[in-house]
Amino acid sequence: MLPTPRLLLLLLLAAPLIAGAALAPFLSWIAVVYIALVGMVLVSDILLSPRPHQIEVERVHDRRLSLGASNLITLLITNASPRPLRFTLRDEYPVEMPVDTEVLSGEIAPLSLGSFHYHARPRRRGDYQFGDVVMRYVGVLGCHQRQVRFPAAATVQVYPNLLEARKYDLLIRRGQLRAIGLRSIRQLGQGGEFERLREYTTDDEYRRINWKATARRGKPIVAEIEAERSQHILCVIDAGRLMAMPVADPLQPDDAGLTRLDYVVNTALMLSYVALGKGDQVGMLTFAGKVENFVVPRKGKGQFQRLLETLYNVQAQPVEADIATALAYLDQRQQRRTLIIIFTDLANPAAVQPLVTHLRRLARRHLPLCVTISDPNIANIAGRPVRNSHELFRRLVAEQLADERRALLDQIQRSGALTLDVPATALTVSVVNTYLRLKEEARL
Repeated sequence: MLPTPRLLLLLLLAAPLIAGAALAPFLSWIAVVYIALVGMVLVSDILLSPRPHQIEVERVHDRRLSLGASNLITLLITNASPRPLRFTLRDEYPVEMPVDTEVLSGEIAPLSLGSFHYHARPRRRGDYQFGDVVMRYVGVLGCHQRQVRFPAAATVQVYPNLLEARKYDLLIRRGQLRAIGLRSIRQLGQGGEFERLREYTTDDEYRRINWKATARRGKPIVAEIEAERSQHILCVIDAGRLMAMPVADPLQPDDAGLTRLDYVVNTALMLSYVALGKGDQVGMLTFAGKVENFVVPRKGKGQFQRLLETLYNVQAQPVEADIATALAYLDQRQQRRTLIIIFTDLANPAAVQPLVTHLRRLARRHLPLCVTISDPNIANIAGRPVRNSHELFRRLVAEQLADERRALLDQIQRSGALTLDVPATALTVSVVNTYLRLKEEARL
């Protein structure tokens, strides 16, 4: 229990009476009576104010938090007392999770329930620990405040970004995939077949309008054509030392940033969600110095959970990635034609030749796609006007690095593989759109 500034001010008003008692002794009795009245006010404040056992606090959030996303954390506060509750509180969130609001405050009416929110942005996947909730509330007369600790310790798991998958489902139902830069999930591919009729949306092409159905119903109707299903997609993820490099997020300048591997894991999970939703069979292989995990391509919701558990705690290893061993392993176990999406880094030119050798072999049977994360700083510096010798030197170095990277990508393309080199922030949309385009063109 702590005093408030109001109580201290009331007690301070007794000081002149006490000091004046040296000249007029009767003032000492007035001071005693005044202090007693203040004491009675304090006791009344304590008795009238909500008691700790009349307050309940519960933390509510998703069972699995999403990496690199703003996860909503809700604190439900129940005031079972007949008096209003004015408070400030702090949740003991994991220190590895930056939050947008550290201290929450508000007021809850008598016999009411209030909800208060903040957002946590995890930087790493894995298990984390929430602590208790500490609340400080003021008495109804404002003379004292209590500090109470409510037990709320709990373990939370941070998974690859699941919020994007939910957003994707919502936009599909609304027909607004283009709002996040994605192509329509329904494809007019070769070998497709009629699925159903539905109302026209702004994302649909005019050639898909069914004019007979439109005439009958008096409004634009389109025919959905579902592309061929049960094609194989396999994500190959490099978890070597180069993938541990952090990537700064321009939308979060104060954040240390996710690593290259974190962006790749989020992208692979989102791609798997989209492909499984289209009826394709999706698998996964992760490697560093050796093959770490291999999930055989399958379809269905159960496969998504298997992939999620596989990617949940994949961490970059402090070793050089052996991509030759990984692709040789894959070539022996994957016989059916597959879209093989290889997420790796080209910072080590010495590793490109083994990659090219195995891509040439894979391209005879499969469709390989090599995906790399570009550095936007190099492109910005290479195209920036120079004003002095220092900036000229930086630009020359950036142009040389950009030329070397283009040469490596050209070498990979000559091996028969497709390439995709995009910034980390555009990785998910670019990879998913490439998959949808290849499926639409019947290249899988």
